[in-house]
Amino acid sequence: MLQFHPPGIGQQVVETSLGAMVYYTPVGAPWTPAPADAPTLLFLHGFGGGASAYEWSKVYPAFLDTHRVLVPDLIGWGQSAHPARDYRVEDYLTTLTEFVEKTCTTPVTVVASSLTGAIAVRLAVGRSDLFNALFLVCPSGFSDFGQDAGRRLPLQIINTPLLNQLIYTLGATHEAAVRNFLERFLFAQPDRISPETVAAYLESAQQPNAQYAALAFLQGNLYFDLARYIGQLKTPTTILWGEKAQFTPVEQGRRLACLNPTAVQFFLRLQGTGVLPALEQPETVTGLLQWFLWKGLNSGDRDTPEDATSVTPAAISTGN
Repeated sequence: MLQFHPPGIGQQVVETSLGAMVYYTPVGAPWTPAPADAPTLLFLHGFGGGASAYEWSKVYPAFLDTHRVLVPDLIGWGQSAHPARDYRVEDYLTTLTEFVEKTCTTPVTVVASSLTGAIAVRLAVGRSDLFNALFLVCPSGFSDFGQDAGRRLPLQIINTPLLNQLIYTLGATHEAAVRNFLERFLFAQPDRISPETVAAYLESAQQPNAQYAALAFLQGNLYFDLARYIGQLKTPTTILWGEKAQFTPVEQGRRLACLNPTAVQFFLRLQGTGVLPALEQPETVTGLLQWFLWKGLNSGDRDTPEDATSVTPAAISTGN
């Protein structure tokens, strides 16, 4: 997957209880080592066939000069280990905690999307000592408020051995199928899907045993109700929501933000994007993350940026 990341980025490895977790970080020119006291930014990709650290490849380079940047492939995805197992959300709670403990000596700021954003909330609730702040894109447990949002095929089909693997093979491991998946479900504007994006998703989806984690997501084995946890969150958080995100509509994001207006300091609705704004509008996401890190987070300034439709939790609660 290195060809899908900027020059000077290399792969490092951390061993977890479920195997090796590969992560991407600067190893040479044109990047200089971050200062010893530089804050850590941890970018976590979402789930879905072909997902990997590539999701953040157009955003994280903007922070390499000012932060220690770590961008892992989660277990079961990308270049990390793909154990053949029935994945559960506890697998990611455990391995991500292990990753942070082994790579970071100070609290980290997490940038995460979709289901992994919801997992980041649970991690911050359980281990607040590990986290400085959260910047979350469309965070959802996919069973929020008791409603399954992500399941698109009948359980009888996707739980049938061999048949579910055939569905994965046909739907995620061929170029035309990958492009169709990105167009129909992940991007709001298909003309923003580059050949590189299709190739990166295809390479990740074709890794040996890649179907196990993807099918666990498709079957709903990783789902949970984020509404049960977000009210316990104390870590400063900003939520960015693609206005045209499928399965997890922006109204759901507002409801989640309203459950904890103290921790969720900003809720930003990003126009013209789906669930992958980091690939669909990377310049805007980069600017919003810079604002969060250097103004919204550090100064406590409650003024919202101008390059997204912005709604604070107080406004959400009044229905504005």
